[in-house]
Amino acid sequence: MLAFGLGMPEVILVLAVVLILFGAKKLPELARGMGKGIKEFKNATREIQDDLEQALDDEPPPPRQKPSAGKSEHWTDKTVKKTSESED
Repeated sequence: MLAFGLGMPEVILVLAVVLILFGAKKLPELARGMGKGIKEFKNATREIQDDLEQALDDEPPPPRQKPSAGKSEHWTDKTVKKTSESED
């Protein structure tokens, strides 16, 4: 419990407050729900990590071919041509 800076008296106090607020009948249900939530969180993080590792292991896609010299289709090429023509 030192990771959170809580000692034994603080833990007992928190447990007593939880017991008073939720009652003895709700505590097992509450703990079960928390356990399921933690399990789902771990599974989700594991799936994301596996997807990232798989993506890193895959080969990169082949490089795109450059457009032919006179037929540029990129918007910056058109913008540069228009601005350079207007400056002349």
